[in-house]
This record gives sequence, C-alpha cells and structure tokens, in this order.
Amino acid sequence: MGKDNLGLLQGTLDMLILKALAAGPLHGYDIAERIQQLSSEVFKVEEGSLYPALHRMEAQGWLRAEWGVSQNNRRAKYYELTRSGLRQLEAKTNDWALLSETIARILQTA
Repeated sequence: MGKDNLGLLQGTLDMLILKALAAGPLHGYDIAERIQQLSSEVFKVEEGSLYPALHRMEAQGWLRAEWGVSQNNRRAKYYELTRSGLRQLEAKTNDWALLSETIARILQTA
C-alpha cells in the first residue's frame, strides 16, 4: 500500500480535526491543509469528508463556528474547540495511544 492509498481509520478524522483546531480557530480549507501538513502530506482530507464531520462535531458541542473573512478576503466559517471538544481530543488521543501501542505489540510478536 503506497502513500497515496493510505486511508484514515474510522474515527480518526474527528481526532485529527480536533488536533488541527487545538492551536486556534481555522476555516475548513485551512483545517484540511493543517492535517495534510501535520501528516507530512500523507493524509489529504477531502471536502466530502471534512464538512460533514465539522457539522456533526459542531452539533455534538465539540466545536463552535463563526463567520469571518479569510486571508484572501472571502467569507468563511471559522471553527474553534469548545471545552467539550478539548476533553474529546484528550480522550481520543489517549484511546489512540493505547490502540496503537497494543497493535505494535501484537505485530512485534513472533
């Protein structure tokens, strides 16, 4: 499986979006760019996955959104973490650490 074929495991997109927003508010395009940058270009988040996830997380109270103006002077919806979103990021990060450590341990057995 090459770099171009790597997909996100179910549930990891939320964690990556929350992590991208941990540094401060961003609009959708910048969230996708930030994830791509943080993953060293391995993950590319498509609009068809990103925006439904953002709307769902906003409905769950993990994000709040506000309209603003982007760097190129266009109207854009900016998302930021809520306290609930910060707690969710911490929980998902801990769950991911346990999962990845466990899988690594299994893969290292003879």
